[in-house]
Amino acid sequence: MKIYDDKINALKKRKLEQTQEKIRLEGLLDEDDYGRIVPPTGLWNIIPNHPDGSFYGFEAWTDNFCSLMDTHPVYIDPDDAFAARWMYFMSKMRPNKWNPDYPYDHLKNDFDKYDIIPGIGDDAHFAPDYEMGLKLGWGGLLEKINHYKKINISKEQIDFYTYHERAIRSIQGWIERHVEKGLEMAGKESDPVRKQNLIDIAEVNKNLVTDAPKTFREACQWIIWYHLASRTYNRDGAGGQIDTLLQPFYENDIKSGLLNDDMAVYYLACFLINDPIYWQLGGPDDDGNDVTSKISFLILEAADKINTSLNITIRVHENLNQELFDKAVGYLVKNKNGWPRFSGDKALVKGFMKNGFDKPLAIRRIAVGCNWMSLPGMEYTLNDLVKINMAKVFEVSYNELNNSLIKKNSYNLWNLFSAHLANAVKATVEGMKHHLKYQKYNEPELLLNLLSHGPIEKGCDVSDGGAMHYNLAIDGAGLAIVADSFATLEQRVEQEQRLSWDRIRDAVADNFTGQDGEYLRTLLQNSQRYGQSGSLGEKWAIKTRDLFVDLVRSQSDTDMKYIFIPGFFSWANTVGFGKNVGATPNGRKARAPISHGANPNPGFAIDDASLSLAKTIALIQPGYGNTAPMQWELDPSLADSEQSKLIGAVIKAHFEMGGTLINVNIMDKETVLKAHENPELYPELVVRITGFTAYFSMLSPEFRQLVVDRILEN
Repeated sequence: MKIYDDKINALKKRKLEQTQEKIRLEGLLDEDDYGRIVPPTGLWNIIPNHPDGSFYGFEAWTDNFCSLMDTHPVYIDPDDAFAARWMYFMSKMRPNKWNPDYPYDHLKNDFDKYDIIPGIGDDAHFAPDYEMGLKLGWGGLLEKINHYKKINISKEQIDFYTYHERAIRSIQGWIERHVEKGLEMAGKESDPVRKQNLIDIAEVNKNLVTDAPKTFREACQWIIWYHLASRTYNRDGAGGQIDTLLQPFYENDIKSGLLNDDMAVYYLACFLINDPIYWQLGGPDDDGNDVTSKISFLILEAADKINTSLNITIRVHENLNQELFDKAVGYLVKNKNGWPRFSGDKALVKGFMKNGFDKPLAIRRIAVGCNWMSLPGMEYTLNDLVKINMAKVFEVSYNELNNSLIKKNSYNLWNLFSAHLANAVKATVEGMKHHLKYQKYNEPELLLNLLSHGPIEKGCDVSDGGAMHYNLAIDGAGLAIVADSFATLEQRVEQEQRLSWDRIRDAVADNFTGQDGEYLRTLLQNSQRYGQSGSLGEKWAIKTRDLFVDLVRSQSDTDMKYIFIPGFFSWANTVGFGKNVGATPNGRKARAPISHGANPNPGFAIDDASLSLAKTIALIQPGYGNTAPMQWELDPSLADSEQSKLIGAVIKAHFEMGGTLINVNIMDKETVLKAHENPELYPELVVRITGFTAYFSMLSPEFRQLVVDRILEN
């Protein structure tokens, strides 16, 4: 209906304006396109509880959160179906993210030596159980707290419940102020359609202050309230299986006459534009039957109408609804905005079961983050937060061999690399355990505790024994740098004897700037590479994969208290990781970005690059339920129908071969190059950086160059 389309277009226009305002006032942002808008200046400042000027622990986080909720600006757009926007980023407003009273100095040398991102002090990147929230509402959550408060009666537990109760009541106050504002705005509104919408917003939110949602609109608004509060608290952005979450509300309202599909699409468009958190569509139920329903298609239709930065994932499985898949691929090709993504059920379920879990539980683990899976409300994971720069580990090993009296060959280099990678994994795990031991004194999960199974029942933080499972992710980065460097040395020195070890060493040391530096660099770059089937690069990549997987898995407890799960993903750390690594024997220059995730280095393919990429990344999967995503860049040179067929075929082939997650960019090279030079002229251009999408104009020149380099190589 035109009236809804006009509202949606007005919301899209305002979102672009708000994004440009963020850029003007806050600078370029190399991260997700959050739905956050610029807050008024000077309205709220943090309340420190430590001499370093930061705040730590349950009481301080609760004091700060409640203080912010009590003063948080009210936001209602008369064209929107829902109230509120996210404005403040509490965890980024602190001067320090880790409580210095719990130091980890004993680990810092190894963290620096191997360029490890240990995740200490980071928010945990796990998914809430929205179904629990929709069932209980804020009032029901308070009743649950009061129930367990009578059972768990130690002082620490009583304090735990008090903090969570305070947090809920502050959110309720925030909602109540929106009710008042909605009625106030309605009283001044002359347009009858807008006036009624404002009255409806007030009524919806009045019901949600204490009651669980009963209607489709109320369910959407409740989810928005929770994720806005959680975003404000510490950036939590995990979503859920949104079609099954909303399906019963949709069907009840359709049956009762409260809702029609045009209204539902409008509500969903407002819901999606509020904040681009990660939602999954489709997939199997516990018995393997597909969960796709009418609302799955309506969500895609709504996404198409707003066509902004979106993070929707389609779950591809054996009984996939083909129409949903075709529709999703069609929107990807039509809009060329990097959405949706696709996850592969076959390898993810089988892999997660190898950790000792049964199939029904493995099926419930869904794609709700940048590269990561989660059991909603049932696990603590540190997904996408812990990374080992394997290119740096290689550099340490390579330099050690070159500076020693040990015979210089790939065998001895591998032994050194294996030992250093083992040290890096061990240090990483010690860091994660340090985080788990002390995180409650640093940044407890006040909001995510509410929608997790265990914390309220036990009276303890999800990081401190409250979770049902601790499936802790460790990602390796720079796989292609390592594999290609080993392959180059084996091929050019040991097999062909065209170059000596010392000659490569000297060329690497002077960053290929010597008299024959560029010749040597070209020769090294054209060695057998990871990404070429049956090559030495592929052999070394598999060997590196196996070593990394074995080392990470060996750190798991025999009683399954802590299970460490390997993956390959660099996020956007390719730039930062690269700055810490000198030139490498594969011909990469010093300080250049490392390879992206599990992808081969650019230019790997001799022919048929898309299929080669799909085969390569399927082959290299770690195999335990953590992903090694395929980052796929395509030029829109084919007709839409041909491109849809190609993309659909490659997606299915990749997942059938063992792939786990695919991120696709379809971008015209000329447009991206122009936008790189003058980003302000292309405010609506959206790209998928890694697992997340963002407006191209929001990115720093360095991050824009990352995207440009990827497309220029395809």
